[in-house]
Amino acid sequence: MEKSISALRTQLRTEIRKIRQNLTALEQAQAEQIVTQKALDLIRKRNAQHIALYLSFDGEISTKLLIEKLWAMGKKVYLPILHPFCKGHLLFLQYTKETVLIPNKFAISEPQLNVKNILPLEQLDIIFTPLVAFDKQGNRLGMGGGFYDRTLQDWQSKHFIPVGLAHQCQQVDSLPTESWDMPLFDILVG
Repeated sequence: MEKSISALRTQLRTEIRKIRQNLTALEQAQAEQIVTQKALDLIRKRNAQHIALYLSFDGEISTKLLIEKLWAMGKKVYLPILHPFCKGHLLFLQYTKETVLIPNKFAISEPQLNVKNILPLEQLDIIFTPLVAFDKQGNRLGMGGGFYDRTLQDWQSKHFIPVGLAHQCQQVDSLPTESWDMPLFDILVG
């Protein structure tokens, strides 16, 4: 009996997360350096000023160096938070050195909600997204909550571009996709 797409995706998430979590500290640091440089090149090329990132979790490529470099360049950095009223959606809040971070229901650090720090999606230039797996077609497999898929819906008609950040070990030949999956503009691999 053939596995359902859902079962294949769940199995793939488990396998790739395990591989990613087993990367050495050196492999993680090297990947962070490579991805940071690629991201900075893209940011310069697009003259991006408002950049959404995420705080790394569960073996994801660290975004710490990139965030620090963006702050030093005077760029505005934003982090996602779980939308308090619109279940399954994200808001993006400005992130500075003074930002207070609190754990969300998934134990991921996010800025404390302050409406003065929210930036509408339409004003972002680039949204760097986490992912579990990806393929050459630009398809991304996330953790399964659909937060980024909902956020990136119809991104082609919006101002921002979505760009994934990933380790090489997260690439697969072809992802089993669903109708709601949003292919990314680009995926930067370290």
